[in-house]
Amino acid sequence: MTTFSLGDTDFLRDGQPHRVISGAIHYFRVHPEQWQDRIRKARLMGLNTIETYVAWNAHEPRRGEWDASGWNDLGRFLDLVHAEGLDAIVRPGPYICAEWHNGGLPVWLTGSVDELRSSAPAFLTEVSAYLRRVYDIVAPRQVDRGGPVVLVQIENEYGAYGSDTAYLEALVAVTRDAGITVPLTTVDQPLDRMLSDGSLPELHKTGSFGSRSAERLATLRRHQPTGPLMCSEFWDGWFDWWGGVHHTTDVAAAAADLDALLSAGASVNIYMFHGGTNFGLTNGANDKGRYLPLVTSYDYDAPLDEAGEPTEKFFAFRDVIAKYAPVPDEVPRRLSPAPAFRAPLTPTGPWADAAAPASASASASLTEQPQTFDALGHLSALVRYDIDLPHGDGGLLVIDEVRDLGWVSVDGVAVGTFSRTRHDRALRIPAGRTLRILVEDQGRVNYDHRLGEEKGLIGEVSLDGAPLHGWRSTPLDVAAIAAAFASESASGIGAEVGAGIGTATETVATGPTAWTAEFRLDDPAGLFLDTAAWGKGYAFVNGFFLGRYWRNGPQRTLHVPAPATKAGSNRLVVLELEQLVEPVAAFVGSSALGDTEE
Repeated sequence: MTTFSLGDTDFLRDGQPHRVISGAIHYFRVHPEQWQDRIRKARLMGLNTIETYVAWNAHEPRRGEWDASGWNDLGRFLDLVHAEGLDAIVRPGPYICAEWHNGGLPVWLTGSVDELRSSAPAFLTEVSAYLRRVYDIVAPRQVDRGGPVVLVQIENEYGAYGSDTAYLEALVAVTRDAGITVPLTTVDQPLDRMLSDGSLPELHKTGSFGSRSAERLATLRRHQPTGPLMCSEFWDGWFDWWGGVHHTTDVAAAAADLDALLSAGASVNIYMFHGGTNFGLTNGANDKGRYLPLVTSYDYDAPLDEAGEPTEKFFAFRDVIAKYAPVPDEVPRRLSPAPAFRAPLTPTGPWADAAAPASASASASLTEQPQTFDALGHLSALVRYDIDLPHGDGGLLVIDEVRDLGWVSVDGVAVGTFSRTRHDRALRIPAGRTLRILVEDQGRVNYDHRLGEEKGLIGEVSLDGAPLHGWRSTPLDVAAIAAAFASESASGIGAEVGAGIGTATETVATGPTAWTAEFRLDDPAGLFLDTAAWGKGYAFVNGFFLGRYWRNGPQRTLHVPAPATKAGSNRLVVLELEQLVEPVAAFVGSSALGDTEE
């Protein structure tokens, strides 16, 4: 039986000093058929451990509907880590941040519990049930039972959020009661208050930082006087948001900081080794006074890029690691450029009126105020709000708040937008019979006290100071709508939903239009879909939800994982919200994630 424990100065593996050299791969951001490839490349860089968060809202998006299969098969992911001869670190949260929507907490939870990340009984009841499900998977895969798991983390950077000791004690009790015997850790930024508030004496403190290693290790040592020093989030890159730049870090500087960590005898977890992608609608958002939704790519400027290609940073880190630990002679082969070609896009019809399954029971009944996504139990991207204007009047339309972006039209004619990012609250509209506001949830804030905030039209809507009452709130499931347009009878769907409001071609410039394209491949292949000539919307290949695109940038390509494609005919569906400048699907040879600050 292998043992793994904390010594006076080191981790001990079977009683011998052991250094953890780890890298982060989030299984829920990588196609399951590509897990093995990414894990193997981690070993070839010299890593001996793989770390992953567990995203609660990926496993249980709706209460009681627990899923640990397919993309959520944490057990299979850990087994692949073990088969590669590597150890594993598991960080189940329940809060993970990770630039993941809602910080990993399910919307049904944050909408029903007032005191999050606390010892409040209602929250602890739900968290305990979640953790027991995770530990059912993790416990039999611990190192002392012949598996790969050597460390389990309690909560996540809790010192930046709260100081509820009883909460942390309850998480430890659930963890130990579930049969977790490996050492338990916490992580916080190396600031005195955070390190003090975010842990317990019986938990091993680690740090999260990306520079000034010697200084930050010294701070960590003051709070963790014995045992191994560990930076369990060594930030080797950063994330991007729409309207910003693509963030990169200097390769030589990042390698030098990693060298400083290892030369000090510290253990490390590189965050990220391979970032992957926020497929579908899984991106989070930041809001420190200005709401900034995050892009679809989670490339993170990591050693292994979004498509699994080793970067210059991979080889620089590999050279550093080789000074302190054995590194395999084998190096991963470079990937060939992705196939480059173009396919015409065919307009299939307006789609904001599509009768998708999730909206089949849309509330035709009127409510005084617009219903939020949360009140509707809606997990997709859009809710359509309609109201009859009193007396056909126009005037100054004022909303309390939009979360997060709303397209406003009167009698089917676009008149403007409300944007949370721009702090828009007012818009003058013309006279007409019906007002429509199509609202997009652009991503839920993934940190601090904005977790779980409601989405949609929030509060009251008024016209020239008079409240507007009598709203129809219709949830739109974009994945279901795309699936309907992907079928052979899609043209019929488009014609039906477009009846009375013009042909697809006529509506291109003024609102949501579905587009489709067919393309052929000799074999399945990873692709890069160029979205620079498109406006804003969602893209699907063979039913696989690639994610969001937006001309706002910086991201210009969507990563299409090879397992989403097939030999022969492939079908692309694009749900455009605004306007395509050029009705062409262009596939290019490499990713384009935007301009950097350099």
